[in-house]
Amino acid sequence: MNPSSKGWLKEYLEFRQELLQELTAEGRKSSHPDHSLYRVIQPTGIMYGQPVNIFEHPNSNDWDEKDRMKILLAESLISSSLLFHDKPVKNPDEMSAVTVKTLESITNFYNHIFPELATPTKTLFGRKKTSLELAEKILDKRIERTTDAKGNFWTEFFHNSLLFLDIFIFGQWIHTNADKIVSDFFKYEREELRTSLAKIIAAAAHANHIIEFEERRLMEYFLQSAQLSPDKKKECQIIFEQGISIEEINLPTNNSWLLKKYFLEIAILTIWADKKVEDLELAFLKRLAETFSFSEDDLENSMIAIEGFVLEHWEDLTYLQDKKKYEQVSDQYIKRMSKITDRNRNRVIKEVQDSDELMEILALARSQELTDEEKAKLRKLLIEVLKAIPTFVIISLPQRFLTLPILMQILPKNFITDSLSK
Repeated sequence: MNPSSKGWLKEYLEFRQELLQELTAEGRKSSHPDHSLYRVIQPTGIMYGQPVNIFEHPNSNDWDEKDRMKILLAESLISSSLLFHDKPVKNPDEMSAVTVKTLESITNFYNHIFPELATPTKTLFGRKKTSLELAEKILDKRIERTTDAKGNFWTEFFHNSLLFLDIFIFGQWIHTNADKIVSDFFKYEREELRTSLAKIIAAAAHANHIIEFEERRLMEYFLQSAQLSPDKKKECQIIFEQGISIEEINLPTNNSWLLKKYFLEIAILTIWADKKVEDLELAFLKRLAETFSFSEDDLENSMIAIEGFVLEHWEDLTYLQDKKKYEQVSDQYIKRMSKITDRNRNRVIKEVQDSDELMEILALARSQELTDEEKAKLRKLLIEVLKAIPTFVIISLPQRFLTLPILMQILPKNFITDSLSK
């Protein structure tokens, strides 16, 4: 499959058939669709505009950044539709019918809410295009409007992370009948959500009563990517200079859990822009989480998600201003991770014991020095163990950061001895 070539969407649907079927299974309906969708899309990195986790396709190493974002956008939109589908899909024919309807919804959504992406339904020779052809073309167009600004991490981040708002609005769109009034409402919501996001960034930037250089640049990059109307853009610039309190923002307090989670994590990332979280900023985040009716665990999980993201992309962020040493940030992240693995000690040990391959390598490590190949294998297997912990099922783990020595710090003390003494 080549996402830059015609026919990529059909190949994607065939490759991902098993996953898509699982999303409509009876068991998936036991949890709230918002929670299920977060579990599907957060580890991919699309919420932060970085495709950090692509499914294991044999050609994925050959894809460029836009190819990867295109696949993730397609997967996220289709997953959203299937997770909100009101009943299980029982056979391939039903799955095919649901998929066609989903592709039609994607095309209608972008044609109505993003008129700049409008795609003709017929070819030059008058042939009516299939739902598959239309959806593929419109996804191609949407990704072409993102950026590939090499070396400018934050411009790329904001252009691409705003794709999440596509996914959120689409999740609402599929429950409506597309007429002009509905379309106008969602066009309005598209701009209002981006404006609210700008206000969140402004409030987070003012949390410690000092506008940092990095935060000012963040707002500039956001306004470049948000495509707001001139009046809204000017309003956001004034708000950023003057500041705004949480109470003054039109926040989605009674709205989607997923949208609130996104807003919270963008606020955390704004504060992390200078790689330094001060007490006043932490207090702001706690107030914002409370406003959204999030628990302390919700905030903690989002902090871990963003800290992991910052560590994974540390080299990309260093062109800004390095106020806090890498070791200090990583120490904080390791402490948070260690608390979670300690709480899940029994689960960790069971996962280790259930893997014959891992048990064999651990036993070998007690008697001799492992080869580089064996160490790489051990690292990979230990990351898989971490992914069995509920918190790490729903958030992305920083693969580059999690070296073998760091994994040994994160995992519970004496877990090797306890695992091998079964």
